[in-house]
Amino acid sequence: MSGNVFETAIQKGLQLLDAEAAHRVTILGLKSGLVPSRTSPVDARLAVNLWDLTFPNPLGMAAGFDKNGEVPDALLKLGFGYTEAGSVTPRAQPGNPKPRVFRLPNDLGVINRYGFNNDGHAALRDRLKARNGASGVVGINVGANKDSEDRNADYVAGIHEFAEFASYFTVNISSPNTPGLRDLQARSALADLLTRVMAARDDATAEIGRQVPVLLKIAPDVVEGDLKDIVEEVLDKKVDGLIVSNTTISREGLSGEGPFQETGGLSGRPLFQRSTIMLAKARKMAGPDLPIIGVGGIDSAETAWEKIQAGADLLQLYSALVFKGPSLIDEILTGLTAKLDETGLPSLRAARDASVDDWASKEP
Repeated sequence: MSGNVFETAIQKGLQLLDAEAAHRVTILGLKSGLVPSRTSPVDARLAVNLWDLTFPNPLGMAAGFDKNGEVPDALLKLGFGYTEAGSVTPRAQPGNPKPRVFRLPNDLGVINRYGFNNDGHAALRDRLKARNGASGVVGINVGANKDSEDRNADYVAGIHEFAEFASYFTVNISSPNTPGLRDLQARSALADLLTRVMAARDDATAEIGRQVPVLLKIAPDVVEGDLKDIVEEVLDKKVDGLIVSNTTISREGLSGEGPFQETGGLSGRPLFQRSTIMLAKARKMAGPDLPIIGVGGIDSAETAWEKIQAGADLLQLYSALVFKGPSLIDEILTGLTAKLDETGLPSLRAARDASVDDWASKEP
């Protein structure tokens, strides 16, 4: 049985399972080493250099897939240029009641209301220790416990806990599944959070001798005025980058088939338009120098290229893999190489922002 046929058979089998069960089976498969490594050479033109890091290609696994840092190296072997573990909270928590993940096959979308289910700081720290300095870019996405009395302190604790292991940090204040979490995007609350987080990062720098980049992950549902406030705070507090965006609570544009009315965050193809508009608006507000990771609805080389042209330095995906499987990684990377060949551009950075004005002029 050829590799593609075998992968298709596995993909069809996973679709027969409950969405969360299929996710767990996938994690176990990656842990077992059954999933093949990408053997194609990576085009050097796809490499991205940001901060003190070199990303061999721009495509990353978004947070939420490997919540507990069980398979970062297996994901890198699949061909991802980097991966992100988490969201992780100081104490383990079960998240919301099941069922809490729903496929929308007609829309190629996913709704989840996991609620930051994870094994907690200590368990993730043990797994990262066990990597024994393995290479590859692995970000750590930090969050706050649902019942925390001081959510800002939870983020600070995450910075201190993982500074020696994290290639970069993501401060996740944009999940719609923890009540009140998105309130941290309001300007006064955000200013306090970022002040404390960046101070914790600077303290960690003195201890470990490396300044770990800190990125802020935002929702695609903020209005333009609030986005302006967020970007201004990011620049004022010297945060190292933005991730645009998390899932949306909007159900606009769905076919109306399947469990589309379930509460939670919507991801996948239906998020592409909204998140790309938000990305372009953020790029226009931030200027050319702030690194931005574009996330939301990437399911082809064309959508990946569009994100870059709308202002993204790096990319992340997750939901598209539910429907297309890991061969999508190679498809996107091969397609990006073809785009560079077609345009004659020397790098992805040279393609960035080509359509930012067009996207930023649109309404979500």
